[in-house]
Amino acid sequence: MSVKECPNHGKCRRKIFRRIIAGILIFILIVLITILLIWAILRPSKPRFILQDTTVYAFNASTPNLLTSNFQVTLSSRNPNDRIGIYYDRLDVYATYQNQQITLRTSIPPTYQGHNEINVWSPFVNGNSVPIAPEYSASLGSDQSAGSVFLMIKIDGR
Repeated sequence: MSVKECPNHGKCRRKIFRRIIAGILIFILIVLITILLIWAILRPSKPRFILQDTTVYAFNASTPNLLTSNFQVTLSSRNPNDRIGIYYDRLDVYATYQNQQITLRTSIPPTYQGHNEINVWSPFVNGNSVPIAPEYSASLGSDQSAGSVFLMIKIDGR
């Protein structure tokens, strides 16, 4: 009887293939259960940021399409997690007008925030002669003459 005619070789290969697939599925199941247990025990949630105060020291849009501004913003961050601390490696604060950035990014120093802790920062955010798109310049002038300008203070970080 030759090797090609032996009926047991196909069964042996199928058995090895099934064991490999079963091992991979068991490994994936163990990883998923581990992730579920870690999430159930720690229950992580995102920190909450609040803009507490803004002081405007300069806001000058007199030159066509150029804006000079200087603000001090007071931000607070609360970590709602009971068992997890957060390390902020880099936080950048800046102001936008109609989704156009009007100030430079101001970096907040790296900070560790423990569980259920509140951190407060008061960075200065400024921009000197920042060019503004012409279509926004007209609306900025009308908003400024009306007495209220809607700005967004944004925080980017990791």
